[in-house]
Amino acid sequence: MSQTKPYQPLAFRLLHGMIGVLILIAIATGVLIYNVYDGRIGHLPIPTVPKIMGIHKLFGRIFLLGMPIFALYSFHEGRRRLLQSDSIQQMSKVGNPIWWYTLHRAVNTFLLVGATFALVSGREMNEGWMSRGELTELWYSLHLASWAIMVVCIMAHLLMSIRVGGVPLLLSILHLRYRSYDRFSLLIQSIRSWLSPKWIMTFLKAHLSLHRHNFIY
Repeated sequence: MSQTKPYQPLAFRLLHGMIGVLILIAIATGVLIYNVYDGRIGHLPIPTVPKIMGIHKLFGRIFLLGMPIFALYSFHEGRRRLLQSDSIQQMSKVGNPIWWYTLHRAVNTFLLVGATFALVSGREMNEGWMSRGELTELWYSLHLASWAIMVVCIMAHLLMSIRVGGVPLLLSILHLRYRSYDRFSLLIQSIRSWLSPKWIMTFLKAHLSLHRHNFIY
């Protein structure tokens, strides 16, 4: 795989970093909540954090606000990082570079879907379930499963990133410098255009239409 120094767009670095931090905080606070109220699989000998439920909900709400923007970016400017229309064919080329890139895109797509489902299942939960010991509620079980999937996807995301781009690809997301054509103002302009009725209609026609019976682009 190529070891050249890659460049990541500033908008991607900002959004990816924001969502990444929020996901890690959500996982950490979720583990603390599980440790206090559940612990059926195991209990960690760590101190209890006061009002941990409220902290988890706070960052969950921030995540809820930031995730739609990241999803819009991912399905527009970042589309090449997700599954493509020819991904099934590419998966047959086992061991070739394109096979690894396709796996990487698949992991990215599953991570995006998993994050969305974690938000949906979390919104459907009642925090009283935990204090009352009602741990068999469907939405709580789905929320636990979604975060378990997220942890696996994050690990796979890191491994695939190293496989397709090596350490330089991982470090590129942390770079602070940006090129003259790549400014934060461009992200604001893009968000405004994404929220316009014209862009939304174009997006729906391009990605949700039934022509060719192809749902993966």
